[in-house]
Amino acid sequence: MPARKRTKYIKIDPQVPELHKIRLAARILQRGGVVAFPTETVYGLGANALDPHAVRRIFWAKGRPQDNPLIVHVANLKMVQALTACLPSRALELIRRFWPGPLTLVLPKSGLVPPEVTAGLDTVALRMPAHPVALALIKAARRPIAAPSANLSGKPSPTTGHHVLRDLRGKIEAVVDGGPAWVGLESTVLDLTSPVPVILRPGGITREQLQEVLGEVSLDPGTGENRGGAPPKSPGMKYIHYAPEGEVYLVEGDLFAMTSRIRELVALFKRQGRRVAVLATAETAPQYTRDPRPDYLEVLGSRQDLSQVAAHLFAALRNCDRHGMEVILAETFPEEGIGLAIMNRLRKASGNRIIRP
Repeated sequence: MPARKRTKYIKIDPQVPELHKIRLAARILQRGGVVAFPTETVYGLGANALDPHAVRRIFWAKGRPQDNPLIVHVANLKMVQALTACLPSRALELIRRFWPGPLTLVLPKSGLVPPEVTAGLDTVALRMPAHPVALALIKAARRPIAAPSANLSGKPSPTTGHHVLRDLRGKIEAVVDGGPAWVGLESTVLDLTSPVPVILRPGGITREQLQEVLGEVSLDPGTGENRGGAPPKSPGMKYIHYAPEGEVYLVEGDLFAMTSRIRELVALFKRQGRRVAVLATAETAPQYTRDPRPDYLEVLGSRQDLSQVAAHLFAALRNCDRHGMEVILAETFPEEGIGLAIMNRLRKASGNRIIRP
């Protein structure tokens, strides 16, 4: 087990990243260290993707199972070409349309990629992040960076530098704080190794956007629930993810039925002496401000703009932990656009505890 470390906290301007701070973090990566850094989706826990020892330290810091592959973050097409055995035309079209951005492509790997990164698979997951700090860091390190989310394995992903510090202080060399992530959910992972492209994990690029470019795009069954013994080709497919300390319950139904049922459940759990939180939206929040009131109410955003909900979801789950909530009752959303990714994360956070009308 690596010795406990003094974790450097590097605050950086996300709009105009200070070069001397970027170089400091890049030198840590070049020496085999592990650095948390901001992306537009969530914070990543990065190491030199070509250094097997450094990659193994990611798994140790997170407590992450070794058979869970990592996403490799790149800064240019030259890196992509070096890391892949072939680059099909549809991959190039997706890169042109959506990179830099929250889309990860699963492609045949080259011999340059260590098996520690891919969990022994013959594919590699690649992404070019849109965050100026992330891109500057990869360029300064002059190496591709392998990076899962910068949290303890199984817990809600971090969307701020302080979230990372709470989980990983003393286990990694540095946290680069470039402000809050604006997408708030991890990238979409798209497998391009099958005849019909398959979404392995929904995220910031929607199925509808991909269909505009590719036509038919299928959805892996593992996006709905844990896959049991199937080997994961992408992060977020096999193990428990995104779970706070409290029990999460998803409540389905139209707005009236959903809010009424949540109020009934608030009363039920409070009678049992449990501390109860509700994850609501701007449209429904007033329903929970009268008795029976939850102990904690988090408004995720508006149902008219689900990108707000996506951006605040993980922070809301962490806030519930911070307030000592034992039960978290979450509203549900249509599985269209970014709603598909929101519901994927909520199902996994809840362990599929779903209350239907």
